[in-house]
Amino acid sequence: MITRRNFVKGVFATAGTFFFAGCSEAGNPGVGNSEWTPAYARLEEEGRLKDRVDEAYARLEKCTLCPHKCGVNRLDGEEGFCRAPGRAVVHSRSPHFGEELPLVGDNGSGTIFFSNCNLRCVFCQNWPIAHEGRGREVEDEELAEMMLDLQRRGCHNINLVTPTHVMPNILSATRIAMKNGLNLPLCYNTGGYELVENIELLDGIVDIYLPDLKFMGSDESAKYVLEGRGDYPEMAQDSIIEMNRQVGVLEKDERGVARRGVMVRHLVMPNRVAGTREFVDWVAENLPRDTYVNIMSQYRVEHMAFEYDKIARSINSREFVEAMDWAKEAGLTNLDERSMSQYRLHRRRMS
Repeated sequence: MITRRNFVKGVFATAGTFFFAGCSEAGNPGVGNSEWTPAYARLEEEGRLKDRVDEAYARLEKCTLCPHKCGVNRLDGEEGFCRAPGRAVVHSRSPHFGEELPLVGDNGSGTIFFSNCNLRCVFCQNWPIAHEGRGREVEDEELAEMMLDLQRRGCHNINLVTPTHVMPNILSATRIAMKNGLNLPLCYNTGGYELVENIELLDGIVDIYLPDLKFMGSDESAKYVLEGRGDYPEMAQDSIIEMNRQVGVLEKDERGVARRGVMVRHLVMPNRVAGTREFVDWVAENLPRDTYVNIMSQYRVEHMAFEYDKIARSINSREFVEAMDWAKEAGLTNLDERSMSQYRLHRRRMS
């Protein structure tokens, strides 16, 4: 049986023998201000990062990394709802230019796509990765090397896509990579189905939070998420409030590249299924009104969505324009630039 102590000990023992080529480069192009320090580096200086890694791995022994609270011992090979093993499974990693502009900058966002998911939405656009788990298992030191490779390629951040169920692996890899020169902000790109106590564990580690707030109604979350229990809105909202407490409103460097803060995503769905009016009102009432909000128009019928009448079509111009109008009426002042461009395009189509 693999114990947490032996698992973590083995990770760091192995990591100490690795040579990360080029990781000590000065003047990393991903960081606009050479004096800026990522949150996790400050926590390491205080001698507290290792304790966070240990605590995260302890939660794998009786898994409580998300609201499912499956209670399985993933370090011993047991699988819960997400079907993830004890090691991270990675589908791909590369500079990504399709993310929000403050994340992309000139050189791209350094995305690492993790396989499996604790939500498995019926309309998932990445279902081969999230539902089927396509990818390969990696040790934490290899994940650390992926982070360093993205830094060497000039990316502005490490964008951790679907991180919830592999959070301990991420913390361990971050510490390994930091000891070998990683100096980029972590972007925690989550579907939103989180436990507040796990987000609290990330306080002082994550600089940028990029959560979805997919549904505002419990009935919809129960219907359109596999084995959904209807608690998604509550879990996501509570977690986003905690994220905002930690990092606040988005901060950018002199080039307009994100360094720290919350960026909230919401996908407009057909027939008002996502509760967009309620979403913008909730943001206005619970977060600063200059919170970065991306109201997205790219819903398309994917995976199992064809089986659900209300979401078996794309959205139309009227649905997206009304969503953006609601956001403006609610007083939200920091709407995503690309969404605003799409808003103007859809308005012209309607005229």
